[in-house]
Amino acid sequence: MIINELADSSKRFKQGDFKKHEEKFAILAKEGQNPKILFITCCDSRVLPNLITGTDPGDLFVVRNIGNFVAPSEFDESFHSTAAAIEYAVSVLEVSDIIVCGHSQCGAIAALYYEEEKLNKPELKHVKQWLELGKGAKEMAELRCASNCTHEEKLEKTEKISASFQIGNLLTYPAVRRRVSEKTLFLHAWHYDIMSGTIHYYDNNTLSYLPLNE
Repeated sequence: MIINELADSSKRFKQGDFKKHEEKFAILAKEGQNPKILFITCCDSRVLPNLITGTDPGDLFVVRNIGNFVAPSEFDESFHSTAAAIEYAVSVLEVSDIIVCGHSQCGAIAALYYEEEKLNKPELKHVKQWLELGKGAKEMAELRCASNCTHEEKLEKTEKISASFQIGNLLTYPAVRRRVSEKTLFLHAWHYDIMSGTIHYYDNNTLSYLPLNE
């Protein structure tokens, strides 16, 4: 059973990686967390924030959702987990940086190009609504590609544009906008390639994605 496999893995963790970071965990348990980075990324099981950034326990405050989308700030009586996490990270933890990290072969981005009926199922109503947050990136990618891109190239372009779009959505949060203007908070859009392990970042000077780790 999978649960038994997880139990075995948990035992190996306690005897291995936990021991390696035991002092750090003790400090974190006693003093609480003090991460400097809010890392917003996809739920995709192939994206491992601490692994791809080489960070230790306590370094990242991680938010994961389908497509690494950020909904614009808009208060109502619904429940907004990503918005709540952003507010907490910025106004309570006082992180200094926010990274929105998209990735290659993203299922959420691919779903933007599905036929309409594929998502018209009652059991996917929340998924369909959530994907609305990616429509703007899709439209821009289609404009930039015209007929010159393969489908795979169009998907990659959409993934990167979408990560950049989320920066604009972050700026709709009053505390984010204020701290960015004060230069106490910095926003970054990244794209992680699963096949190569390469991370590209959006460069405001060239208006393009450049390699971060090469």
